[in-house]
Amino acid sequence: MSTRRRRQTRATVGIAMVAAAGLLLAACTTSDGDTGGAKPAVLPKTLVFSPLSLAPPALKGLSEGVKAYAGSKGWEVIVQDPNFDAAKQTQQLNEVLDSGRAGAAWVIAVAPQAMGDTLKAAQAKGIPILVNGRPDEYGYSGPQPGITFDYIDYTAAGTALGEQMGKCINAKLGGNAAVLYGTGAAGSAGKNEIDAAAKAALLKTAPNAKIVSTIIVTDRAQSQTDIGNALQGNPNIAGVMATNDEGTLGALGAYDAAGKALPCAIDFGGNDEVLGDVKSGKIYASVALQFQADMTQSFDTLVKMQSNPKANGDVLVVPAKVVTAAG
Repeated sequence: MSTRRRRQTRATVGIAMVAAAGLLLAACTTSDGDTGGAKPAVLPKTLVFSPLSLAPPALKGLSEGVKAYAGSKGWEVIVQDPNFDAAKQTQQLNEVLDSGRAGAAWVIAVAPQAMGDTLKAAQAKGIPILVNGRPDEYGYSGPQPGITFDYIDYTAAGTALGEQMGKCINAKLGGNAAVLYGTGAAGSAGKNEIDAAAKAALLKTAPNAKIVSTIIVTDRAQSQTDIGNALQGNPNIAGVMATNDEGTLGALGAYDAAGKALPCAIDFGGNDEVLGDVKSGKIYASVALQFQADMTQSFDTLVKMQSNPKANGDVLVVPAKVVTAAG
């Protein structure tokens, strides 16, 4: 579910994000401001869901999943589409927070640093809000009243990515291989953490493997072109590990076009197409974000926050698991 703009925000998908890299919140509202000790108004079961954009199929699919899951719990969902515009996202959110319709909000922020006033407005109105990312990305040092943070552990993801590449090289290539690394653009969510962890884990697991080429993954078509060009200069590349689905799927296309086999393809993300290729053996392993599980934990967290929306929220981690052909 990831394009360049999506990775430049966080999540990760992400994976993400990356990012998700799938999540869900539920919703609730309170009366505006301080009640002065009076019993707060009952929060409406209305969730405002504001992803980066509805253009990426993964995020469009996530919005449908949010509506279905929340609907099964008796909640209404208002889906917004800022289309990667940070100013538009905060404007849309502020308008619905002021309208009294919002009971809770789930935000995959285009620009976390631009969310400060919106978060404060939600806190003042007693409206629980969940944002994707770590507290420090929003200028906080930890949990905050009425705010839950939900982030991808990019260090753990990178470690798993490098380990799986090393295992594949050891199992299929005798521990020696030239590797291409597909990563996000400078400034994208989690880039520094995932890059450092992946390279360190590869070196530890397969010391004789070597990264001979690095590309910036923007989208699938461009990554296929870039990997094809890299193959012309390094025809012995036998392993590709990428920090999003587009890079890994682009690699498969590039090798097919070149009439070459790709013994070791390792992915971070785990969309349905990737998981199908893992099952068929085209991809050795995927470090797959578990968005359904995250959706459930996020929803349950907001329901809990509804009873006391001014108490500190949680800091959640998006679950991930290594998926191979063996399961």
